[in-house]
Amino acid sequence: MGVRLIVVDDHRLLAEALASALKLRGHRVLAAAAPVAGAADLVISRVPEVCLLGTAAPAEPGIFDPVVKIKRERPQVAVVVLGPVPSPRGIAAAFAAGASGYVRHDERIEGVERAIMKARAGEAAVAPALLQGAFSELLNPAAQPDDEGQRLLEMLTPREVEVLVRVADGEDTRVIAAGMGIAPSTARTHVQRVLMKLGVGSRLEAAALAARTGLLDRADRPLSRED
Repeated sequence: MGVRLIVVDDHRLLAEALASALKLRGHRVLAAAAPVAGAADLVISRVPEVCLLGTAAPAEPGIFDPVVKIKRERPQVAVVVLGPVPSPRGIAAAFAAGASGYVRHDERIEGVERAIMKARAGEAAVAPALLQGAFSELLNPAAQPDDEGQRLLEMLTPREVEVLVRVADGEDTRVIAAGMGIAPSTARTHVQRVLMKLGVGSRLEAAALAARTGLLDRADRPLSRED
């Protein structure tokens, strides 16, 4: 039996792609929206069984405030966080706010679905490997953890970073070109270079990689042509 869901992520393209995949698996997606800041009001008004909430910065202060509000106003709604490999602080913050589960951004759709089903059933939905990794990091913290997001950011030119941000926001080639004041053919070339440098084969993969590594949180947001 399908689950009534709301999918929210700061990057609309990711929310819509995940919603489409879950619909194909028989679930009823009431809404796929961005940004995460509006998740609480949306959930309170639509009352799904589960809210799948994506974040690229689980350790950032206040990031799980929408979860707190959801559990206060609609305690029957289970919240599953979809985020990067969490730090102990991040995964603890998610559950402290009232989340029922935590799933990695790069988890296969089957794993996301299992977490959703467990959360609806009132169970904690978090992979044992995530918990083990969190405890291992607490006991043996890395002296200099690999910063994949920063490494990827340094591979791109400022213009390519802007293109990546726009891709993650769901803009197509025409909109990217208009927003940057360049020809569509030039925008298309920039997109292809970004995909090549990131080592991915599609815009969706590029957006997912950027979100998972926190690259987008470090990038300057593009201004509109009117700004």
